[in-house]
Amino acid sequence: MRIAVIDGQGGGIGRYVIDQIRKALPVDLEIIALGTNAIATSLMLKAGANEGASGENAIAINVEDVDVIIGPLGIVLAHSMSGELTPKMAEVVAKSRAQKLLLPLTLSKVEVVGVEADPLPHLVEKLINRLKELMGVDRECARPVPIYAKAK
Repeated sequence: MRIAVIDGQGGGIGRYVIDQIRKALPVDLEIIALGTNAIATSLMLKAGANEGASGENAIAINVEDVDVIIGPLGIVLAHSMSGELTPKMAEVVAKSRAQKLLLPLTLSKVEVVGVEADPLPHLVEKLINRLKELMGVDRECARPVPIYAKAK
């Protein structure tokens, strides 16, 4: 399965998501870090993404070749993330055939009514459980040593 994690600004949400996915899911998962800027991409790569790319064109090209897109709600809202998320980025993410798993986090004046304001760790735990369902992985599966871990 190929997963794109999209984040912007400082990349902290994407970093946390990738770190938790790497701890909880099988190692054959391919994660592509897509940042609205190079700092966000760099931080997500350090968390364990297999590859990364930054900017509008990188997001437009890569969201067509993944099974799942993960990110904050703002990745489908033009001009979100303090203006880093361009209208084209929002459009290509929304139009992608990939399953979208969006975290209801936003700094814009958008509120999803009926969604509780859970802290990020709780949201990511729910996200990982949903990924396990999509992958057909038992929720209680043991996680092997990651392939990206450095050999000693």
